[in-house]
Amino acid sequence: MTDVDVVVVGGGIGGLASAYALARSGKSVRVLERADEFTEVGAGLQMAPNAARILKEWGLLDEVLGKGVAPRRLLFKDAIDGSVLTRLDLDEKFVERYGAPYVVIHRSDLLDVLADACRRAGVDLVAGSKVDGVDNTGDGVVVRVGEAEHTAGLAVAADGLHSRLRARLSDDEPVCSGYVAYRGAFPVADLGRELDEHALNEVVVYLGPGCHLVQYALRGGEMFNTVAVFESPAWKRGEAEWGGPEELDAAFADCCDEVKVGLRSLGRVRHWPMYDRLPIPTWIDGRVVLTGDAAHPMLQYLAQGACQAIEDAFALSGHLAERETDEALLAYQAERTVRTARVQTTARLWGDIWHVDGVGRVLRNELFLKRDLDDPVYVDWLYHS
Repeated sequence: MTDVDVVVVGGGIGGLASAYALARSGKSVRVLERADEFTEVGAGLQMAPNAARILKEWGLLDEVLGKGVAPRRLLFKDAIDGSVLTRLDLDEKFVERYGAPYVVIHRSDLLDVLADACRRAGVDLVAGSKVDGVDNTGDGVVVRVGEAEHTAGLAVAADGLHSRLRARLSDDEPVCSGYVAYRGAFPVADLGRELDEHALNEVVVYLGPGCHLVQYALRGGEMFNTVAVFESPAWKRGEAEWGGPEELDAAFADCCDEVKVGLRSLGRVRHWPMYDRLPIPTWIDGRVVLTGDAAHPMLQYLAQGACQAIEDAFALSGHLAERETDEALLAYQAERTVRTARVQTTARLWGDIWHVDGVGRVLRNELFLKRDLDDPVYVDWLYHS
């Protein structure tokens, strides 16, 4: 195959973000995706301002806003009694402080924006290409796909939670949290109920014992996204089959009516067990470098998985534009391993806080209720990248 500067292994959000950032900096880039097309499964995701600010610099934020929703506030409620615990206003003051809005968007819509941007930037997008291996050659790599070989100066491993290329650097395995997610994203007209203005302009999180529910609108308010997450008793018992619909209903049985109505907006055919991995200090093997979930898969409680992948892309392209390759990779690793490790570990802690019961729930609710709504201490470290 024709030589390129960079081969990106994996065509998800992190892979395409890396490809676009590198192409913008003048690199010739090829993306190899094992699936037959560039698509995303799942439902909505949240773009906090640390990622939206980068999309803005890349000239893509208007496209993202056109396909998504900029909610007015993030609202936390108690899942048992439905009471409001605290909120984060996502208003003009918020945008001015962090340099970009908070945006919610369907995963497939964000992937489409990134794929179109890559095509405009001249990225070679190659689907149906399962990478069999990557060999270092000293000053570059050879990426093997069947009998074909792709030669490049650098390989970016963006092959996700179950990354095969990560195994070059660590023998760790994904860590199961015992929690499972059910998702649903349906046209508002198909929900069988009317949604008021607040429902279409808020991200609402209901916090419950061993469970939570998240809801927000997508696609300009035409679609409504719901995610229900709970800890599986069957998993705790060590059973092979766990997280089924019967456990879903049992987990939310004591929740308020608002939550039970929300459960009607879920698909029940498929569910997603939730995994992450422990942080690792090394992301570089010769001219192979990790990014996104291959480097730092995290639980979703901070809504930062895609955001951190976009930060990776921005950092990697910036260092490569300013330094020789080996020096740039070390600078990228030094910058990103510290930041993403903090996000990974904080996401785990945040999940524990969300799901407490008994006295823990009482204390959490009191802490949330006493929070100064204008105090940014809990989000500044995250949204100021």
